[in-house]
Amino acid sequence: MFKRFRQTSATAVAAVLGCALIVAAPAAAKEKPKKEEEQKGAQLKPSKEFSPALKKLTEAAKAKDMAALEAALAEGQASATSPDDKYLVSFYELQLGIGKSDKAIQGKALDGMLESGLTPPESLAAYNFFSGNFAYGDKDYAKAVKRLEAAKAAGSTEQGLPVLLMDSYLKLNQVDQGLAVAKDAIAAARAAGRVPSEELYVRPASALQAAKRNSELLDMLAMRLQDYPQPVIWRNTLFILLQQEASDKVMNLDTFRLMRATKSMTQRPEYLEYAALATEAGYPNEAVAVIKEGQAANVIQTSDERFNTILESQEPRAKADAVALKGDAAKPATAANPKLARQTADGLVGIGDYATAISLYEKAAAGGDPLAQYRLGVAQALAGQKDAAIASFAKVQGDRARLANLWTIHLSAKAPAAAAAAAPATAPAN
Repeated sequence: MFKRFRQTSATAVAAVLGCALIVAAPAAAKEKPKKEEEQKGAQLKPSKEFSPALKKLTEAAKAKDMAALEAALAEGQASATSPDDKYLVSFYELQLGIGKSDKAIQGKALDGMLESGLTPPESLAAYNFFSGNFAYGDKDYAKAVKRLEAAKAAGSTEQGLPVLLMDSYLKLNQVDQGLAVAKDAIAAARAAGRVPSEELYVRPASALQAAKRNSELLDMLAMRLQDYPQPVIWRNTLFILLQQEASDKVMNLDTFRLMRATKSMTQRPEYLEYAALATEAGYPNEAVAVIKEGQAANVIQTSDERFNTILESQEPRAKADAVALKGDAAKPATAANPKLARQTADGLVGIGDYATAISLYEKAAAGGDPLAQYRLGVAQALAGQKDAAIASFAKVQGDRARLANLWTIHLSAKAPAAAAAAAPATAPAN
């Protein structure tokens, strides 16, 4: 099952945010070279009135005595007057929140530090990230966007940031912004040699589907297949494509052929529709082969009357058709007629005679048949001619361009990521 995105744990928060603080040194220790002081960065200067409370806060935090720290905070909040004092109160409030694993206290403390303008530059990325993380958990997506964008600008390298930021935009119905974050994160992960988080595909796909931006939805699902080429994900993607193709039977048949090639046919209705389309189109050998594959995969029972009826009508035709196809392929008139060449090649693919089919498709494509270039790539792919098929698919334009791209993704696919789990085509809601 697809794993929902988890916010950063309290342990991780403590590891990153439980850091030291630079406070101005006592007067006796201030005689240091100016250059060294500048390298340390700006130091906080507590007021005289706040100093007693600060001493207690420092000691309690060092001893990890949460009760003493809480008491010292009450005293410190009362005596804090300057911006530096208030920043220090927020800092030790953060330590209390970490010690008690209380995200509400942590979030309040982070807000205090960030809004003070005194946060050290080296801490901006971490503080903004965790503040955005907490805001996301509280479903305050506008605040999450603000903080996470600030963390990104400060150079945060948290791998969870893109997903949180992307989904915050999507939750605000800012689909284009969320999509842009997802695409940037996908490109960055690939460039770094990592498999992008599947949520970078699934959640934008869900938003695009809801917005009825179907072409962009399929583009996102195609990107997903490059990193997650499991059969179940192929099935989900091609099922959506079939829904959009609706009544175009010829396109549906080509889509089922890709589903068959990617081994993503897993249910009886798919085999039934494929067999029916192949029968109606006059490809008895293909119809028989598909049914036999379904039976071998135990998706179709050998006692299934619906399929047995198809087999009874198509098996005799398949034998006669195979003989006729070979005869037609040898005729000069077939190769000279682009449409006839392509139709004959279609039948030859159904009986597995890819070499002859490829030759005829090449002639049909050169003669201008609109389907020949695409189906040439299919025949080459089925024949194991990977590079030639990819080159053929690159030339496909028009209504088969998307299918050609999907075939190219299939042929170029790496082994599925070991950690990748099968996921639904759309994201679960929070």
